This record gives sequence, C-alpha cells and structure tokens, in this order.
Amino acid sequence: MGIFFHNEKTGYWIQHTHLLRSDEFECSVCHHTYDKPRAKCPHCGARMKKSKYDPSWVDEAVLLDILDDDW
Repeated sequence: MGIFFHNEKTGYWIQHTHLLRSDEFECSVCHHTYDKPRAKCPHCGARMKKSKYDPSWVDEAVLLDILDDDW
C-alpha cells in the first residue's frame, strides 16, 4: 500500500422526480434517499461524482390516468 492507495467509495445521485411531491435523491451505493444532493452521502460516506435522472413522475402520471378512467 502506497501513498496513493485509498479505499474511498464513489457513487452518484439518482434523481427521482415526482408528480405530486418534491424530488428525492438516492445514493447509488447504499440506496438511502435525501431531499437534496450532497458532495458525500451522509449514510455511507461515498463521494459523489455525478447524478442520473429517473423520471418517476411518468409512472405516477400513468397510474393517475388509469385511476381517472375507472370513474
């Protein structure tokens, strides 16, 4: 093990956008969710490099449309 060896976890934020509530950000390493992205995950300490977008609101809109059609 040299000076440059480090065992730091790295990950990314998965942004879940919702239709009727605020966005949430999920850690790709430990899968805990938070209300805003940070430089490091508060739960597992992984250093975040980037983020990915997950449009969860599309599934929610489809479900609302299905429920609306049943009435």
